[in-house]
Amino acid sequence: MPKVIEGVLKAEGRRFGLVISRFNHFITDQLEAGALDALRRHGAKDDDIIILRVPGSFELPSAAKKLADSGKVDAVIGIGCLIRGATSHYDHIAAEVTKGLAQVAMEGKVPVVYGVVTADTLEQAIERAGTKAGNRGFFAAQSAVELVDLYSQLS
Repeated sequence: MPKVIEGVLKAEGRRFGLVISRFNHFITDQLEAGALDALRRHGAKDDDIIILRVPGSFELPSAAKKLADSGKVDAVIGIGCLIRGATSHYDHIAAEVTKGLAQVAMEGKVPVVYGVVTADTLEQAIERAGTKAGNRGFFAAQSAVELVDLYSQLS
């Protein structure tokens, strides 16, 4: 049998950074609450969580990189909300935020998790912030906890 390595949902003693967009805060506030709930449920202490607030989702990658490079956290979770409007602005921002967070993640210093809701409508965003579709902030935080453990097993 091949050796299988998986991370476990155990956040005790780990440090997490949340980079949160203030734009569409009525959604990102709910995503933040979901992420904090997941981290606490899995054993993270408030003293081990750093929250950086940035103006909008476009600023998530650069702040995530600063935080990842700081040595102060074991994982970074980028949280934002983009809702399609009548212009192409949404497409440009969504693509750059996704590429930017992926680039920071690929540098490999710490796991960087994508907790950005991209929705065509406000209703879709609300569904992903804790109603019908669950809370994407919660799911992103769970992924971060699992990845931190997985990375530590590979070190």
